[in-house]
Formats: sequence, C-alpha cells, structure tokens
Amino acid sequence: MEQRKTERKQEAPVVRLKRQLAYEGTILKVYRDEVQVGGHRAFWDYIHHDGAAAVLPITDRGEILMVRQYRNALDRDTLEIPAGKVDTPDEPRRLCAFRELEEETGYRVEKPEHLEFLMRINTTVAFCDEEIDIFVARNLIPGKQHLDEDERIQVETWKLSDLMQMVYAGKLKDGKTVAAIMGYAAKNILK
Repeated sequence: MEQRKTERKQEAPVVRLKRQLAYEGTILKVYRDEVQVGGHRAFWDYIHHDGAAAVLPITDRGEILMVRQYRNALDRDTLEIPAGKVDTPDEPRRLCAFRELEEETGYRVEKPEHLEFLMRINTTVAFCDEEIDIFVARNLIPGKQHLDEDERIQVETWKLSDLMQMVYAGKLKDGKTVAAIMGYAAKNILK
C-alpha cells in the first residue's frame, strides 16, 4: 500500500494542559480538556468509552441478520448490526462480539474463534475515543435471545444488495453498520 506525504510546515504541537472529569455516566465519561494550540489556549470536550464489538451475522443463504431497536439519542428506531459495549475495559472484543450475537439475535457461533475479524473503527474521532471491532459470523446456530431489561430488539433478515442500496440512499446511517456492510461487500468483491 502506497502512502503519499504532503509537505507541511512545522507547527507547534498540541499540548494538553489539564483534563477534568465533568460527568461520569453508565457507559461513558465526559472530560473537559484545556489545551495549548499554537500559542492559544482552548477547551475541548473529550468522551471516553471503554470500547465495543459488533457482528455481521451471515445466514446459510448469504443474508444478513440485522437488529431494529430504539435509540434514545435519535428518538427513533434504527436498523443496525448487533453490537455492544465490553463488560470490562480489558474484555477481549471477540468475546464481547460472541456474547452480543446471541444476546441480540438469538443466534450464535460454536466458539468465539469462529468469528472472523473484519475491521476496527473509531466511531467519532473529533471528540470520542470509542473503538469498535467488527466481526463476521457464519455457520449460525439457533439459540435464544437474552435481551437486557431495557432492550427491545427485533431481528430482521436482509440481502446485502438491499442494505447497500439503503446506505447509498442515506436511509442506513449507523457508522458501524455502514462500515461493516461496505467493508464486507468490498472484501468479498476483491476475493
């Protein structure tokens, strides 16, 4: 892979002077950072997230299992791939994906090692460090959903081509889902 460099004049580095916890929630911590940028002081928001994992479940017919669930930040239902936050900061993402697949869809794979790593993404680099590992699951074994008390998830089966059209039409906008669908499609086209 070729990387091109562009000439850039040497600028003063960004220096963090202070980090203060402003809010701690159930899944994130919000900080107020004081930084020095080129001789100027600025205040930036920073959100820490312990990380997550997501799964693109492929049925024996080559279709994709998707989950439809309510998202409070958007005040509507969204169509997404199954995903969830790690239980602890050091939990392996593959184990998180293995757990979330069955919890949300009612399907599982035999072992966590059977999940194929697809990609790692940062969801919102301007102000959040959330990182999600995305896996592909094949040879699905029917099981039972294990939803959290506050989850209402409907499982749907979709064709890859239909999901891609939804991405292009702006109807499917969840970042991890778009990355997973387009990455999976590209990877399979390039084989």
